[in-house]
Amino acid sequence: MIERLIRRMAALAMALLTLWTVAATVGSQSLPEAIQAIRAESLPRQAVRWQLGDLFSPRSLSLATLLALYESPLLLSIRDTPAPAAPSETAQPSEPHHPDPEPSSPAQPQPAVTDDIQPVELGDPTEGLLFEENGVRAETVKPTNGNFTAAGGVTVRNRSSESLEGVDLDSGAFAAVYPAEGPQVLIVHTHASEAYTMPEGQGYVSTGNYRTSESSKSVIRVGDEIAAVLSSYGISVLHDRTLHDDPNYNGSYGRSAETVAAYQEKYPSITYVLDVHRDAVEDAGGRQYKLISAEDPRMAQVCFIMGVNHEGWEENLKLAVAVQRTLVQDYPTLMRPISLINANYNQSMSRGSVLVEVGAAGNSLDEAIYAGRVFAHGFAKTILASRAG
Repeated sequence: MIERLIRRMAALAMALLTLWTVAATVGSQSLPEAIQAIRAESLPRQAVRWQLGDLFSPRSLSLATLLALYESPLLLSIRDTPAPAAPSETAQPSEPHHPDPEPSSPAQPQPAVTDDIQPVELGDPTEGLLFEENGVRAETVKPTNGNFTAAGGVTVRNRSSESLEGVDLDSGAFAAVYPAEGPQVLIVHTHASEAYTMPEGQGYVSTGNYRTSESSKSVIRVGDEIAAVLSSYGISVLHDRTLHDDPNYNGSYGRSAETVAAYQEKYPSITYVLDVHRDAVEDAGGRQYKLISAEDPRMAQVCFIMGVNHEGWEENLKLAVAVQRTLVQDYPTLMRPISLINANYNQSMSRGSVLVEVGAAGNSLDEAIYAGRVFAHGFAKTILASRAG
């Protein structure tokens, strides 16, 4: 019995070693190149790449960077963006951080009073915005860059280990049921200090690389604008402004999960959870890019990041697809392809949970606000139409 177990373990070890060797040497043109690749590709590093659902991702990324990518969907999603104009420049993630596997102490619920936010005029999502130039190069991600297409022109870039075959993304139906009473939407920010590139004279006190604790200049402000639009539709919204990533970026998801759980306990009616971020895209020289829509270059692009490492991930994805289908009717390039990744991102906590990136670090705050307002219109219309149906 013991000898048989030893033989099985030895066979498993040989199989894993073979798989690692094959993955490490893919693309090698000679024996010396293969040997060098094996030396550079450690087993722990390869394991992280497998966990990211990207077995043959570029070997130029270090183990620390891969770990940072696993912590942050913002960094993962930069691979959606177009390559820089110069052939020698390769887009690299900014703000690398090492994830902390242990969550910090629970964050206390801090519900925002949305009554003090003036509703946005539905006919003019640019109201009050100046769109002053911030000097950052602009690119537009093609919304057709996904490898799976659903009805209505919605594309999904599936980087996960899950198959979309058999998942109904065409009917427009999703599991989250709009509640008749009580708060319906919770807006949180796992990385609340993420900020944008401000025009000259509109800077902020920096707490890191394109980060600030000033809520009026960060993604928290974008969350305020989303809350205002949703409220103007009669939707009851709670907006949490906790800085889950300041001063410690590591463990942000553990802390934001505790925040969401506390709200859910206090307000069981919460059905939809929006985790609002911004992306970060730069080339090898450290130059930032802004992501803009083709129909209006003053409006940043938006992207859903959806995880599959939990039961019921299909229902969260269905909601994202339905919202995106609503938006592309009037704004064909506002939304980048939905990115499906081997991760959780706290989306297991609700069947109406999505992570949405509004713009990138290179965008101005006004560009992100414009996009956030338009996104909120589409989100509101989608969930309200579901209730009416």
